[in-house]
Amino acid sequence: MNIMYEQVDLPGGSPLKVKWDDFPHFTFPWHYHSEYEILYVIKSYGTRYVGDHVGNFSEGNLLLVGSNVPHLWKNAPEFYAENTPLRVNAIVIQFPEDFVQGLRQSYPEFQNVRELLIRSERGICFEGGESKILGDKLVNLLNLSGLERLLSFLKILEEMALAKDYKLLASEAYKTSVALGTEQRLAKILNYIQLNYQNEISVGDLAKKFNMNTSALCRYFKEKTSKPIVQYVNEMRVGYACKLLLDQALTVSEICYASGFNNIANFNRMFKRINGCSPKVYRVRIKG
Repeated sequence: MNIMYEQVDLPGGSPLKVKWDDFPHFTFPWHYHSEYEILYVIKSYGTRYVGDHVGNFSEGNLLLVGSNVPHLWKNAPEFYAENTPLRVNAIVIQFPEDFVQGLRQSYPEFQNVRELLIRSERGICFEGGESKILGDKLVNLLNLSGLERLLSFLKILEEMALAKDYKLLASEAYKTSVALGTEQRLAKILNYIQLNYQNEISVGDLAKKFNMNTSALCRYFKEKTSKPIVQYVNEMRVGYACKLLLDQALTVSEICYASGFNNIANFNRMFKRINGCSPKVYRVRIKG
């Protein structure tokens, strides 16, 4: 799919654009913009594309997409049928990349929001009861204006930052930068993995390289990233495979080995575990 840049016009110098969507189906193509975007789906369903993630969206989904992260909402085929009664109802909120930047960098009260926006580099989907509660508050922003709307939105961002029922969408490999404030040692480990995940990476060799005991390295890495090293590396490899699948000249087998996997069965199993479908099905979906 070709990607386009969208120029978002914020109204009257306001840092917030809040709009109500009511139309037959989503029409905007695969695109990106410097603004953060929140989408609360009230009525609609189909396929979502966020970075290298492909999955389904449906009523009640609440999504936060980071600055310059490519995305696309594509409705199911029945939305495009003639005389269909199906429609899209959604709330879309866009706000600039530098939204309260000075505050979130300088004051501890904005630490949670700062971390939320860092996570949004991979796209975030909020689920369950928290999604409905947050979504209703976003809908209420339509009834507010001026400072009242802005303060209410800041409170919603804080609640989103504290929500527990969410998942990150794009792979670790897709993330555009290491989180701000990452420890120097962890940054070096992550950078090494980033440069070498296409090759064989032994946890033991990794520990030796960074002068750590193997078990200590595993505990440290899990504590800092919430993931075992092997899982992290596999997500990097699958993320890279997702990018290679856009190239129709490469076979799935070639992509398997180019991504760092040493056999096709393991590649297929890991790819399906992370993306919910096989590499072949992913390729069909991403072609649109």
